[in-house]
Amino acid sequence: MAWEIHSDFSSSNIASLRYDDVTSTLEVTFLSGAVYQYYDVPSNIWDGLKNAGSKGTFMHQSVKGYYRYSRV
Repeated sequence: MAWEIHSDFSSSNIASLRYDDVTSTLEVTFLSGAVYQYYDVPSNIWDGLKNAGSKGTFMHQSVKGYYRYSRV
């Protein structure tokens, strides 16, 4: 795995993001401490999430409900 970390942002719900471009796995750490992995997420979605003004809105519109996930 080659995780790319993105944590230089402020969000009311998300603490940090990581993405593994080898497995196309997106890992989201929420401010509550919960960590979820989303599978088979294309790199363009990762790029969109990194550049989104609101990470939470982007997650709701483009990730949640579209990709398999598990709580880790």
